[in-house]
Amino acid sequence: MRTTSTQVGILAILAVALLCTSTSLQRSQQNTGNSAESKTAKPNIILIFADDISARELPIYGSSQWSSPPQGGDSSDPKYRAKTPVLDRLAQEGLWIKTTWAATVCSPSRAMMMTGRYAHLHKWWHNKDRGKVMTEKSKKITWPLYESSPYTIGHIAKAGNYATYWAGKTQMSGVQYFGFDEGVFTPGVSGQDYPYSDFKIINKKRGGKKVLINEDTGVEVNYYQQFGWYWKPHVELMNHPDAQAAFEWWPNTPESKADYGLNTYGPDVELEFIFDFMERKNEEEQPFFIYHTSHLGHDGWDFFSSETDREKRNKWPGTPKIKWEDGRYTRTEPHITGDAGEYDTHGTVTESGIHTHVNYLDYQVWQYLEKLKELGIEDNTILIFTADNGTSKYGKSSPVSQRGTHVPLIIYAPCLQMTKQGEQDVLVNIADMLPTIADIAGVEIPESYEVNGKSLLPFLTTDQKNHRDWIYAYHKQMQLIRGKHVLIDGQGKTYDVLEYPEDLISFPIIKNWSRVSAAHQKENQKLRAILPRFNLHEAAHDAPIDGIGQVEPLQLKED
Repeated sequence: MRTTSTQVGILAILAVALLCTSTSLQRSQQNTGNSAESKTAKPNIILIFADDISARELPIYGSSQWSSPPQGGDSSDPKYRAKTPVLDRLAQEGLWIKTTWAATVCSPSRAMMMTGRYAHLHKWWHNKDRGKVMTEKSKKITWPLYESSPYTIGHIAKAGNYATYWAGKTQMSGVQYFGFDEGVFTPGVSGQDYPYSDFKIINKKRGGKKVLINEDTGVEVNYYQQFGWYWKPHVELMNHPDAQAAFEWWPNTPESKADYGLNTYGPDVELEFIFDFMERKNEEEQPFFIYHTSHLGHDGWDFFSSETDREKRNKWPGTPKIKWEDGRYTRTEPHITGDAGEYDTHGTVTESGIHTHVNYLDYQVWQYLEKLKELGIEDNTILIFTADNGTSKYGKSSPVSQRGTHVPLIIYAPCLQMTKQGEQDVLVNIADMLPTIADIAGVEIPESYEVNGKSLLPFLTTDQKNHRDWIYAYHKQMQLIRGKHVLIDGQGKTYDVLEYPEDLISFPIIKNWSRVSAAHQKENQKLRAILPRFNLHEAAHDAPIDGIGQVEPLQLKED
């Protein structure tokens, strides 16, 4: 029987409704002048899914090493240590999970988050290794996630009567079929040429061969095709109420066109549209689900740098400068001048480095909290912060140990009155987010539909001490799995993970089983018995010939 249908799960779901209603009413009585306080019984949900950020990059994880600019790798230099006062506070007032796993790289990890399922079902094994399906015209295409797994995280929230918004990176086509009412995407998703920015790396033919050109400078570069998402970003709106079409380029008004330019920063644009959506839905008295898939953490072409060689360039373009002082952030307004590769940032942009991206994410989380306070819904909103895979040049796309899979997870939920606080030494998969949101939204997933995630709600709100006995990840044909004692990585090596090393990764390899405990040996046998169930890369790589059959509709749970 699915965990969400157990007695403890049902009690936890009922508790959410009661606690959120109670909190909302109490706040309303204390703030009778603000009608927004009591508008929504169901809690709003904000899920921030950052890009390429290992757990070790956040100070709360206490790693002795983190990544250093400009190319990444290991560092213990304090000047490259991220500063995250807001996330630190939310982790301590809420909770943070010591061991959370994603997949090893972007696309399969985002598929896991979006569907709550592993690759044996959705068939996204790696970025360029995705299951195919035959179209009616006998053409093989990538099997869309919304067909392999029709209950996406967006559909789950909508079934719970949430207004849904998707912002940032997509990495999947057909965004209109994932259950989101609106969206803002950087870069766009329509495949059309963006008319407002030349910050793009494009394929062209020169001298009879295909090369990559920085359109801003016309210079050949050693990189990959890219359309801007940081400075002077390519932005496309989906279903915005003021737009003239379902998909529309932004800027799309005289005012926004006048303001757009070198000082326009993609992550800021995303947040502006998210806040607009939050304001509208709060005014309409409808709970909202925000799926914010930020680019921050991912490398990108630094158009303000003159380097053309990918091995020398700045890996993480700088962000607008920010400062934390007296419990508040202030942001320096960017002032950038120049053109065609010759730019002056006038000291308003940070140095390169993933630490600056993590710092800016902390600033954006602070902005979220300030907005929630302004709307009077801080105590009726759940905020979740995590990432899709390990840091580039350290863990991204690595099947070794848990370099590629170990990501941060912070949950801040005043409304839930959680029974846990601070550090939690339990195992979590990002696949667990979908069934957790289903439980919070009161949505019943049919028993016939396989979900590999396990709802966190009982662990968060009851005296339940454990969450999972094991967690799983995938990397092409490779499989990774770990329990509390043993980790088996994609190369088949087995590690003793009973205790975390200072750098969060240097676990001892088990070479002599007679020297480890009986608990290690027993768990090793258990984990190896689980793997064949998901080991379908060779046997069932593509979509099933007969499809997935009929799927029962989602239903709201009965109180």
